[in-house]
Amino acid sequence: MSWTVETLNETVDAEAEALPEDMRARLARIARLIEEKGLERVGEPHVKHIEGRLWEMRLAGRGGISRALYVTAVGRRVVIVRVFVKKTQKTPRREMELALARAKSVQ
Repeated sequence: MSWTVETLNETVDAEAEALPEDMRARLARIARLIEEKGLERVGEPHVKHIEGRLWEMRLAGRGGISRALYVTAVGRRVVIVRVFVKKTQKTPRREMELALARAKSVQ
């Protein structure tokens, strides 16, 4: 069974759409890699574990860097719960807390 990549809801869709075009393309490329090769075969620099069940897709573009935070779910699903442009080196705690709060609804 292969992996699928999806977003949690319309809010996350809007966050992804707000990214610059090159970062949206990078997000699509990483999602395709996960679906074609399997999540277990895609590692850094594309994805990285943050804490607990929270992981990040690492997106770089001409305008800076952004992250798509995700969790894995039943049925070999990757569910993106938060997308944002990073302004600091470290992923802000409030972004992780928001992602974890959203992830509570993911089974």
